[in-house]
Amino acid sequence: MEILEIKNYLPHRYPFLLVDRVIEMELGKRLVAIKNVTINEEFFNGHFPHMPVMPGVLILEAMAQACAVLSFKTQGILPDDKTELYFAGIDNARFKRPVVPGDQLRFEVQIDRTMRGIWKYKGVAYVGSDVAAEADLMCAIRLNK
Repeated sequence: MEILEIKNYLPHRYPFLLVDRVIEMELGKRLVAIKNVTINEEFFNGHFPHMPVMPGVLILEAMAQACAVLSFKTQGILPDDKTELYFAGIDNARFKRPVVPGDQLRFEVQIDRTMRGIWKYKGVAYVGSDVAAEADLMCAIRLNK
């Protein structure tokens, strides 16, 4: 899944669209996505000028965006302006290595369970074979009529 299709499933746009490509997907189960990290990212101007490091919260946000794509594709719906997607919780977040310009983040997310519009996932972010971050995520999807 390339960026133009991803944009159909996420409301985010530059500089907050953080998923560049989906390389694997099993509907209802798991998704693998890529984020190419470049020095041109806005956040590197202030985090940190002397040693650019991708903020951990943005790594988690990118992971959540990958989860959202998986959820919408699994449901077979294309979100619109009446669809609301919220980050509802983060548990067990751990950061194992810094993510710097030139790295390629690979997100592996899997659906843990769903219940009444609440989706729980397990996610891991890798740089190469190294774990950069991991977390249990929870998102709420509301379809307003």
